[in-house]
Amino acid sequence: MSKKNPWSNFQQNFTRIAGKIAANKLLLTLRDSFVLVASTTMIAGFALLIQNVILDPTNGLIFGQQGLHIGQLIAGSEKAWEASGLAQGLTNVSNLIGLVSEGSLSIFALLLVIIFSYEFSRKYFPKSKEHLTSVLYAVGAFFICLPWHFSYTPTGAKKPIDILNYVDTTYFGTQGVFAALLISAVAVFIYNYFMQRNITIKMPESVPPAVARSFESLVPGLITMAFFIIVTGISTSLTTETLPELLLTVLQQPAMAVAKTGLFAFVAMFTWPLLQWFGIHPTSIWGPIFGLTWNINDTQNMLGQAHHIFSTLFMNFTVTASGSFSLAPVLAILFFSNRIAAKKIGKIAIMPALFNISEPITFGLPIIMNPLYIVPFVCATPVAFYIGYFFTKIGFIAPIANNVPWTVPTLLSGLLYTGNINGVIVQAVILIVTTAIYIPFVKMDNKINADNGAMLDAE
Repeated sequence: MSKKNPWSNFQQNFTRIAGKIAANKLLLTLRDSFVLVASTTMIAGFALLIQNVILDPTNGLIFGQQGLHIGQLIAGSEKAWEASGLAQGLTNVSNLIGLVSEGSLSIFALLLVIIFSYEFSRKYFPKSKEHLTSVLYAVGAFFICLPWHFSYTPTGAKKPIDILNYVDTTYFGTQGVFAALLISAVAVFIYNYFMQRNITIKMPESVPPAVARSFESLVPGLITMAFFIIVTGISTSLTTETLPELLLTVLQQPAMAVAKTGLFAFVAMFTWPLLQWFGIHPTSIWGPIFGLTWNINDTQNMLGQAHHIFSTLFMNFTVTASGSFSLAPVLAILFFSNRIAAKKIGKIAIMPALFNISEPITFGLPIIMNPLYIVPFVCATPVAFYIGYFFTKIGFIAPIANNVPWTVPTLLSGLLYTGNINGVIVQAVILIVTTAIYIPFVKMDNKINADNGAMLDAE
């Protein structure tokens, strides 16, 4: 009996382990929750894109000094343009559109409480008939745990003023993400634990079902709320900080610090295409991790609260939207492959690749599970990422703060992500370099498969 090929054995073990991780119930819950909340951040991204790139009369791409200078051309000078009624009108409209972020990015954690508690209840307690009731108590628990005081320093004042009996909305946003997840999970668990054991108030059959259900939830809901009141009391008594404040210090800030490191970025960018090559969608594993780290960086960048280089927006700009994942292998095949079959696949895949859709080339050639293409496929992603990192570090482009749909074609997306021509140049460099990475392997493919299929005449 022949020994199993070591490479085949590695493939099977890697796929099995990664598959188990991807199927983990908690990771699935986190992934689905962040995907759903991301829809609101996408809308905010569109709004901020319009606000900062198009409407901004001072720094926007259309009217601003760093763009096409349309405003200056209209008014005759920059000062005249800034004082014009049109510029003031654009500013007013821009400010109104900016309110979209207040209803999405600024309440990111609050939205996460709602979505995550529902998904957690649905996946962990599938027999429950009242998932929405779990959500209500999770939201209530979140508000119980929030700090109901904050300090404010008025303009011109030397000392801050303590504001009491008003909630600190800081934790509605990205700083409350860890608290939102932990509080939601515990609240849903406690509520459903007692519901499943029928520790409820039973009403006579003559009582309408809707009224009976509301009474059934009273005892589990009361226990849930009481638990978080006790936790908040203990937390503030021992540390003078509420649970969200403690979690920010103990968990979220250290996690964010790790996510800012080059090692974290390298591991992410190396394993992302490696998982894809094995046929495992990397979002199933990295999605929850990015949700707790780089997605927070996205939100802070879009709100102007920080200037993080490492973020999912930056990853999209350098990897997905640059064409390194889709357009680069197609161009290498179209220009350097001598195989008729590969050329046909390249011609079919070129149109989707222009819109950053990689499946026709990765599964059609194939690249997935093809040992010949594992090196360029895995290497192109970190190379693209670190080219963008280099240009950001030297100040050629600013940290990415615009959220652009991933299907916007290469180069055009570079303009929209950065708001200037420098983004186009960076994406062009990435596309050229990553295409060059594929070329030697396409030529190797020509030689290896010369006897296995029809070949074009070499010039």
